[in-house]
Amino acid sequence: MISRRLFNFPATTFPAANWKHPFYEMDALQKEMERWANLMNGRRGFGGRNSGVFPALNITEDKDNYYIRAELPGINSDEIDIQLNGRSLTISGERTLGQSSENVKYHRRERDAGKFSRGVMLPGDINGESVGARMVNGVLTVKVGKAEIAKSRKISVN
Repeated sequence: MISRRLFNFPATTFPAANWKHPFYEMDALQKEMERWANLMNGRRGFGGRNSGVFPALNITEDKDNYYIRAELPGINSDEIDIQLNGRSLTISGERTLGQSSENVKYHRRERDAGKFSRGVMLPGDINGESVGARMVNGVLTVKVGKAEIAKSRKISVN
C-alpha cells in the first residue's frame, strides 16, 4: 500500500465520495446535444434514448463494388428512399408499428416508429451508373460500383 505521506499530499486532495471524473460535465453536455440533434432531425427514438443507430449497417467491398447492408425489419422496399450524392449514400424512410388502441398498456417498448435517415461516406470513388438495391428478409443491400480509378490493379515490373 502506498502511503499518502510518501507523496506528501494532504488528505483533502484525494477524491471524496461525491467526486466526479473531470470530463463528466462534457460527457453529459455531449449526450444532451446528441439528443437535441436527433429531435431536430425528426429522429426521436432512433438515437438519444436508444443506444444504437437505426438502421444498423455494414459496409464491405470487393474488387469491383462496395456493398452497404442495412437491417430494416418490418419496412417494405417501397417505403425506403436511397440517395447517392458523390461518395455520400443516404438511406431514409419511415417505420410504422401498426395500429394500437388507446387502451394498450406497454410492459416494454424498445421499437419506435417514425422517420429515419442514415448517411454514410463510401471509402473511395464510385461509378454512379452502376448502382443497384434489393431487399431480402428485412436486409437492404445496396451495391455501388467502384470507379475505374478506385479499382486496384496489378502493376507488372519490367
